[in-house]
Amino acid sequence: MGGPLEGIKVLDMSRVLAGPWAGQLLGDFGADVVKVEKPGQGDDTRHWGPPWLEGAGGRESAYFLSANRAKRSITVDISRAEGQRLIRELAGQADVLVENFRTGTLQRFSLGADSLLAANPRLIYCSISAYGRESSRASQPGYDAMIQASGGLMSITGPPEDEHGGPQKVGVAIADIMAGMYAVTAILAALEERHRSGQGQAIEVPLYDSQVAWLANQAMNYLVGGEVPERRGSAHPNLVPYQAFASSDGHFVLAVGNDRQFAACAEVIGQPELAEDPRYATNADRVSNRDSLIEILADALAARNTGDWLAAFGESGVPAGPINSIADVLEDQYAAERGLVKMMRHSLGQPVPTVANPVNFSRTGVCYVATPPLLGEHTAEILRDWLGYPDARIEDLSASGVI
Repeated sequence: MGGPLEGIKVLDMSRVLAGPWAGQLLGDFGADVVKVEKPGQGDDTRHWGPPWLEGAGGRESAYFLSANRAKRSITVDISRAEGQRLIRELAGQADVLVENFRTGTLQRFSLGADSLLAANPRLIYCSISAYGRESSRASQPGYDAMIQASGGLMSITGPPEDEHGGPQKVGVAIADIMAGMYAVTAILAALEERHRSGQGQAIEVPLYDSQVAWLANQAMNYLVGGEVPERRGSAHPNLVPYQAFASSDGHFVLAVGNDRQFAACAEVIGQPELAEDPRYATNADRVSNRDSLIEILADALAARNTGDWLAAFGESGVPAGPINSIADVLEDQYAAERGLVKMMRHSLGQPVPTVANPVNFSRTGVCYVATPPLLGEHTAEILRDWLGYPDARIEDLSASGVI
């Protein structure tokens, strides 16, 4: 059985990460996703290596492979009139279009939302931009690190101000990924609304606005409490103890979420009186007296190794966990049990691993039928499938350099 979006056609005109991530998720859920790329060059991330997947006749970057599963690739030169006409024809057959071009680029080619919705009123046209198409910053470019910095995330990521290190970005391009996730939820909502109205619509998801939206409790801490959130390393602004601690042989995370768990934690470290101490009896008390409590816990936890502590806390129902490397995660027995890594066969002839989509449907499935495509791999196939072009027409477009 196909995925829940089987029959939905998606024209993915995006590149790098936010848009491609959205397209990959839609493809995972069964949509027919056509990735539009520039002839001879393709998505920027095709060149973001090493590492590379090497194979017969070429190579693909690991970065590109991470965000372009479940798609077919067509190359179209949209700077040419014939290429623009081809995109309009494809958009006329599509249910969804995803794009993240600089503001004004597609409008110059009459490929903006207004033009394409006029031709195909059922189209869901999703634009991912840096700062919004109609804002005072509309013309500014935006990459993930810039958005993490300017959108507030780096100000709360990294060691405390009095320690060395300074503000840090998250180790993956999380602003891009979350914008892609917001885009998918918006697209699915718009498709559902289309069932009632019969009409498509334009969607905009700015990276900056998305970044600010998922500051979550940190943003509300400021709006309600009036204090600017600080960098706390691994510590939580609203829960104590909830952070990494050093053991005798490494580090682990202790994540106490309520007073009952704290009482159990105090028992495990051999200091049950801490749970009755008025400085630490409730979470609010512990937050107010964070520094003194963390000092007590740090001294106690340094006395035994990580394995001992994790076993002891586990037996007592206190949330605690190891700090695993990515190798630890992907090679762990749990990863095999849950099928977190899938192996597929790439067009290069090589086996290619992919990290599984975490969603599990009870009836329909997640589709692992197509590896990330080679540049332009499916151009002729797509023109036949979507537009019914004869071979002679396809050959003429190829000879003229439009595709």
